Amino acid sequence: MNEVLEFLKKAGTYYIATCDGAQPHVRPFGALAEFEGKLYFPTNNQKKVYRQLIADPKFEICAMVENRWIRIEGEAVLDERREARAAMLEQCPVLSSMYTADDGLMVVFRIAHAAATVYSFTAAPETYEI
Repeated sequence: MNEVLEFLKKAGTYYIATCDGAQPHVRPFGALAEFEGKLYFPTNNQKKVYRQLIADPKFEICAMVENRWIRIEGEAVLDERREARAAMLEQCPVLSSMYTADDGLMVVFRIAHAAATVYSFTAAPETYEI
């Protein structure tokens, strides 16, 4: 899990793909946190991505660093605990200009049942369980 977290932090921006019925949607994210040994990402409960993940929690993440890229397949599990939101804000202070742990808008999803693969054009793929 640490390798995946460090890869995504180094990338800075990663892209989450969700589905809305038969239509895929991809959008950029930048915030990511480790809480209780698991990876989390935030969003706003007023956004389409939130509604899409609640309806169908399967997602994919993709990011690139230099000549390597990562693909993560998994499920997003909503964590409604204040402690999880507070950990996100502590590890990603830029979010504090938009959210608080108790604002009723920011939510966090735990990445579950996930596997990550790092690819490159010059080396064999590396696979990690999350």
